[in-house]
Amino acid sequence: MKQRGDDRKKTFQTFSLITQIGLVMIVAIGMTTALGVWLDRKLGTSFITVIMFFLGAAGGCQGVYRIVKQIFKDEDEKNDTISKKDR
Repeated sequence: MKQRGDDRKKTFQTFSLITQIGLVMIVAIGMTTALGVWLDRKLGTSFITVIMFFLGAAGGCQGVYRIVKQIFKDEDEKNDTISKKDR
């Protein structure tokens, strides 16, 4: 019975991670693109939106990298703790 609870917990953690990664990308790209559109309208240009989109994508990728890096760090610490208990 314990195994089933662990599986359910892992499923929810995975779903949470996927949602968090998606939101980080959407917010980063959406906010910078909206800023680019606004700047293009104010300045009468047509290229700032594209630049801001790519800056937002780069920022989103950086955010995703940090999230995944933290998760792997936490997992490594958890595995180290478990292996020390086994000794």
